[in-house]
Amino acid sequence: MLPGGGAAEADGVVRRLLRAGTVARYKVMKNWGVIGGLAAAVAAGMYVLWGPITERKRRRKGLVPGLLNLGNTCFMNSLLQGLSSCPSFIKWLEEFTAQYKTEQNQSTEHQYLSVTLLHLLRALSCQEVTEDDVLDASCLLEVLRLYRWQISSFEEQDAHELFHVLTSSLEDERDRQPRVTHLFDVHSLEQPEITQKQISCRTRGSLPPVSNHWKFQHPFHGRLTSNMVCKHCEHQSPVRYDTFDSLSLSIPAAVWGRPMTLDHCLHHFISSESVKDVVCDNCTKIQAKGILNGQSVENQKTTFVKQLKLGKLPQCLCIHLQRLSWSNQGTPLKRHEHVQFNEFLIMDIYKYRIPVHKSSQNELNQKNTEETTPGTKDGIAVKPSDAEQPSGPKPLFMNGACSSSFLMSSGTFPLAAFPECSSPVYLYRLMAVVVHHGDMHSGHFVTYRRSPPSPKNPLSVSSQWLWISDDTVRKASLQEVLSSSAYLLFYERVHSRVQHQSLELRAEE
Repeated sequence: MLPGGGAAEADGVVRRLLRAGTVARYKVMKNWGVIGGLAAAVAAGMYVLWGPITERKRRRKGLVPGLLNLGNTCFMNSLLQGLSSCPSFIKWLEEFTAQYKTEQNQSTEHQYLSVTLLHLLRALSCQEVTEDDVLDASCLLEVLRLYRWQISSFEEQDAHELFHVLTSSLEDERDRQPRVTHLFDVHSLEQPEITQKQISCRTRGSLPPVSNHWKFQHPFHGRLTSNMVCKHCEHQSPVRYDTFDSLSLSIPAAVWGRPMTLDHCLHHFISSESVKDVVCDNCTKIQAKGILNGQSVENQKTTFVKQLKLGKLPQCLCIHLQRLSWSNQGTPLKRHEHVQFNEFLIMDIYKYRIPVHKSSQNELNQKNTEETTPGTKDGIAVKPSDAEQPSGPKPLFMNGACSSSFLMSSGTFPLAAFPECSSPVYLYRLMAVVVHHGDMHSGHFVTYRRSPPSPKNPLSVSSQWLWISDDTVRKASLQEVLSSSAYLLFYERVHSRVQHQSLELRAEE
């Protein structure tokens, strides 16, 4: 214990320290005020000279805006980036939504899926000026709810399923008929009725043209043909047509030492299969002719060969590689193997062709014999059109295959027997690839897509590729794109100059 004089001295020391601390704190606060003022002045100067930081990031040359992840919406973000790289689809939306601009009530435009989707895709393809480098696509989920689709932004979804939702909803919007007046719609019921005289006057002249927006399909719309032939009498049943907006291809079982290619998946899709115990009307008629006294004949059941072909190829082709498989215990598994694909895709050999009558079969065989050599026509060597062929040296592969020689084995189709592959009519260019990382229970979707063309040449196709993961965007190489494990492939058809002219003169199908 300190004596009394020592305690008083100690109290004086403490008071002096407290006063010194107060003065020091005042000086520090005064200096911080000066420092804060200087920082604000510097920030204001930077804003005046260079603008906001987000604006500088968005204006990086060759990049596109990203999309905000609203929880688990990477499936939607990746699909929108892929669709925005398809100019034909954006052009179709522009033509389709032109009808809404002529309507008197433009406040309902936000209720249409086509209008909302067009604004998003134009912004992602840098066709609309936006102040943000990251966009919010929640408006798409809101408009889908008006179409009775309840898609949560906090649950993991599939990008391919969302693609079907968008295409089917666009078809519903296209086919939507004028609504019948509801009994509780008093305003419509109070409108004066049209008299019979007014109706007759309307029908005297030529009827106004019906808007084409309700007639044509979206550019992803295609048709499949189903062909069945009796193995006994070779009678062919009528061809059946089914529509599709994407080709969902299963991945065949891998063979050791042989790479899996997109051609393998396509060939597996259209490969023929035998269907047993099918009633053949032609066999039944033949059997009835050999029986006298008009006795009844039982329907003859035979085995038919069924094969799928592509009856109508779309302008924009979406290919879905099925990576879902099931274990022996019934649990879902994801197939991670790489499927080789190319920047250009030839679809001529998968196109359905009308069968030729037997009387002219010999002439067709003779013509095919003359044209079996690639690069020839009528026995004369010709040079393929530059507009139909990729630039650079002629590739030695077909749709992902490094060589077509291994496709000559049993059970596969001989590519050399299709001379049209040397000058393809149905040539497609790769525009975007959607990749899924993870397993069947959780994961993440990213997109590889082409950079938008320059404003100086909007009809050109950029060779620069981008890698996009939600709001992160960076440049990528073509080799990186082709090395990815694709889940969705977006291709767009390339027309030659001759095809552009012929499309105006005759219908393709």
